[in-house]
Amino acid sequence: MNTFNHVPVLYDEVLALLRPQANGRYIDGTLGAGGHAAGLLQKSAPSGRILVFDKDAEAIAFAQKQLAPFGERVTYIHASYAEMGNLAPQHGFTNVDGILLDLGLSSRQLDNAERGFSFMKEGPLDMRFDTSKGETAADLINNLTEATLADILWRYGEEKSSRKIARMMVLERPFTTTTELAEKIAQAVRRRGRIHPATQTFQALRIAVNRELETVETGVQAALTLLGQNGRLAVISFHSLEDRYVKQTFRDLSKNCTCPPEQPVCTCGGQANYRLITRKAVQASAEEISQNSRSRSARLRVIEKKKSIT
Repeated sequence: MNTFNHVPVLYDEVLALLRPQANGRYIDGTLGAGGHAAGLLQKSAPSGRILVFDKDAEAIAFAQKQLAPFGERVTYIHASYAEMGNLAPQHGFTNVDGILLDLGLSSRQLDNAERGFSFMKEGPLDMRFDTSKGETAADLINNLTEATLADILWRYGEEKSSRKIARMMVLERPFTTTTELAEKIAQAVRRRGRIHPATQTFQALRIAVNRELETVETGVQAALTLLGQNGRLAVISFHSLEDRYVKQTFRDLSKNCTCPPEQPVCTCGGQANYRLITRKAVQASAEEISQNSRSRSARLRVIEKKKSIT
């Protein structure tokens, strides 16, 4: 039962598929508010341990308070999960039993106007997960060429009006606030249904600022190397490009395994080192979507390492 004050996306499904147990070692590569980590710790009591990563220093500080009752069973690292391949072994986390990557934006980040993720609240055009370094969304908008901006909006936001919006950005810049940008986008393109015209542009800028697609590729590969025998990697994606990469990677790795996912132990004689646990992406229930509309776009995929690779 979840006793944490924040229920993350696909909470029950993640715990069921990662199967946390006492003495297990787990990694949460995207700590956020700590909801998934709390569940893993509760289910692996009293001796399970977890290593958590987050680029957002504010998220680390918040989660440390929430996870304080678990004491030394939690180790915190202020860094991107893409760095886990190098950092996890330094803390004794190799051959781990389970790894979770929740690629979504946390509600705490979205609700904080000063972070610049939401066009619904006025704030600076920042959008960095790690506010201590790197270019902001304003830096990109105010300095990149029209062609480059259009490419970002099309590639990462699948924005059909990418060229029109990019042209407006160049003509109207400099931009400094979220609401200023959102208003100009709304003037430049028509609303499509109930979706605000700035939705896909803000998504694209956030992905570009944080190099999210590159991070996913590096992080997934690092996670796979850290799994022990029968260890599982669970990835929750919210963007079609991220989910496409995870889906194809998992399928390629497990293509020679014929064991069904419901079988407790893999017994096939294939040469595959991995078994696909989720043949199709796991999605949120109607009940969860009614309570958290953000979960509508969540896609959970899980793969299991059958044996150690030397």
